[in-house]
Amino acid sequence: MEENKIILPAIAIRGLVPLPHVDFRIEVGREISILALEQAEKMYGGNVVLIIQKDPNLIDINVDNIYEVGVMAKIQLKLKMPNGNYKVKFKITDRVKIVNYESLDPYVVVAYEKIKSEVLGNEEELALIRKVIETFQRDGKTYLVAPDEVSRLLQQGLTTEETADVMAYYLKTNDKYKYLAELSVAKRLEYLLEDAAKERKIIEIENKINEDVKKSIDESQKEYYLREKMRAIQTELGDKARQDEEVDELRKKILAAKMPQKIEEKALKELERYSNTNNQMAESGIIRSYLDFLIALPWYKTTEDTSDLKEVEKSLDKNHYGLTKVKERIVEYLAVKMMTGKNPSTILCFAGPPGVGKTSLAKSISEALGRNFIKQSLGGVRDESEIRGHRRTYVGALPGRILKGMKDAGTINPVFLLDEIDKMASDYRGDPAAAMLEVLDPEQNSNFSDNYLEEPYDLSQVMFITTANSLEDIPGPLRDRMEIIELSSYTEYEKFNIAFKHLLPKELKNHGLTDKQLQISEPAMLKIIQGYTREAGVRELDRLISTICRKAVKDILIDHKEKIEVTEDNLLNYLGKIRFFNNEGRNENQIGVVTGLAYTQFGGDTLDIEVMTYPGKGGLILTGKLGDVMKESAQAGLSYVKSHAKDLGIEVDFANIDIHIHVPEGAVPKDGPSAGVTLITALVSALANKPVPANIGMTGEITLRGSVLPIGGLREKSIAAVRTGLKTIFIPEENERDLDEVPNEVKEKLQIIPVKSVSELLSKIF
Repeated sequence: MEENKIILPAIAIRGLVPLPHVDFRIEVGREISILALEQAEKMYGGNVVLIIQKDPNLIDINVDNIYEVGVMAKIQLKLKMPNGNYKVKFKITDRVKIVNYESLDPYVVVAYEKIKSEVLGNEEELALIRKVIETFQRDGKTYLVAPDEVSRLLQQGLTTEETADVMAYYLKTNDKYKYLAELSVAKRLEYLLEDAAKERKIIEIENKINEDVKKSIDESQKEYYLREKMRAIQTELGDKARQDEEVDELRKKILAAKMPQKIEEKALKELERYSNTNNQMAESGIIRSYLDFLIALPWYKTTEDTSDLKEVEKSLDKNHYGLTKVKERIVEYLAVKMMTGKNPSTILCFAGPPGVGKTSLAKSISEALGRNFIKQSLGGVRDESEIRGHRRTYVGALPGRILKGMKDAGTINPVFLLDEIDKMASDYRGDPAAAMLEVLDPEQNSNFSDNYLEEPYDLSQVMFITTANSLEDIPGPLRDRMEIIELSSYTEYEKFNIAFKHLLPKELKNHGLTDKQLQISEPAMLKIIQGYTREAGVRELDRLISTICRKAVKDILIDHKEKIEVTEDNLLNYLGKIRFFNNEGRNENQIGVVTGLAYTQFGGDTLDIEVMTYPGKGGLILTGKLGDVMKESAQAGLSYVKSHAKDLGIEVDFANIDIHIHVPEGAVPKDGPSAGVTLITALVSALANKPVPANIGMTGEITLRGSVLPIGGLREKSIAAVRTGLKTIFIPEENERDLDEVPNEVKEKLQIIPVKSVSELLSKIF
């Protein structure tokens, strides 16, 4: 025996038993096992002993936890995994008996001796192998883990010992060590037949259990059905009086709601269905929700409008400063209503930049009229059912936003605000904007159809008001239903008055302050408006006043100050550094730089256009993220300048120069039909080498013949001109009729010059 004693590194296997004549694959992860694996490759030609742990749950290797018999294996394939472990394929060659543990640290080294199987080759062994093969060929899928792999190996022509080991390895059993430790091949074959019989018995028991469970479930279902039937009978007998009482109460509410005859008949019919439906069923809850909605929906209840127009004017003036035309239009609307006794067929749409008071104006109208106010935001609505409701055939059906709003209002003549009507979108669920056509059409909305209600509903007495930031995003047919009232930017003077009359008192109240505890001087408020805000409305101004109030509260509580005065000198302590500066940096006249006037969704703004020339090949370069309209204006302007170069005093060879037109702030997209005159003036300035006064601005589109075309947004543009320190602006002559929209305080600070043609404009500038 001592001559057969050999030393090799050993790897402990957990939960598996390797057997000879079979490829064995495992993942090696323990550090002690990885070291043994690497040493086996380096020093022992890839040979290693696989020893089997008795308890697979133990991490540390203990000699008492190792079986006596293991196997000798050769490494065939080794792959390193991302987690540092190895996937290894071994070829198992021999059974071995562990003689001694030579070392346990840093890796296991064992002395072992090979042991051979006892193969008799007699008739008994032959009969056993035939019986085993017959059993496993007949019911291999029942007993074996991989029957196809076993069949493939058997077809290769295995010996009796190899067949016994292969079948034992793939057998569905956890007790496989006995096959490794047993040297007698005949005994191993007997084990195979015994384990197959055990597995067959287990399967029979499982099948019987499954049958019993199925029978038990069928009986349980039968019992459940009978119990439910019994409960229904008991409900009919015991709860009938309560349900009758509930039905009678609903009937009284339906009759008291004074619904239109057709809808009342439908409600009573649904009530009859409800009384005949078991209240345990889902259908009962659906009908009850429908009836409750019909009862809660207003059918005849109204509020009486204020009849004193002077009181309405006072109420509007109290809540809003300025907005003269808007208030005038609202009073006209009410005057017509009082004269005719019915709602004028007009839907008002307040359009304008954010923060100018569209939503609060609608709320003020409801207060002035004495009507209930309801608001539904349409921003992001994509589903037509949001407007028209869902059919009651769908699970979780709900009425649309219009009827839900009417239910919340409680009257049939509320002021109904449809906010952000330009933010609706359409997708595969329909086009909600198309559904709004019926809502906002005075000729149709007396018979508005909601899928959930299933009957027409009268919206003709509702005063609908919509709001929008951008009219371009409202579909044409929907826009045609409404009367557009544009709310433009506030002037600095208007913001100043709004701040003192509305914003400051509101924020003082919100922060628990009085006007004696916190005072903001007029110069400080003006500096806040000019140096800390750049907006059409007053939202940012409101936030800044709120910031001052918060800091004041902190100073009062921590420093025990009784009174805080915010002045122009200490404003920096409350709001930090000034954010915006008027256009004072360009107070010197420059060649090729001209200030244009622009109109954005946030109000008016100024825009510098720069032109530079240098030797080249007659090219035109446009930068500053310009849109198609501005690019075409630049091309048209250059064509005009080329054709009138002599008259304009331009003595350059256009074929030998390149012209670069740039509009600063290149990350901001710019487009619009009002930059033509600015582009031409900048081109002439650069090409004729004549400076343009820094304190003038201009707006207008041009034609190739040199005519100046009218523009929009004159009020906003003129306000922006004053805000940025301009003294003179040039406008198209046709826009002279719009000057009455420009505030007086703007006209006083600004010289506005109408021009009819480019030549007239250039002669006045140069």
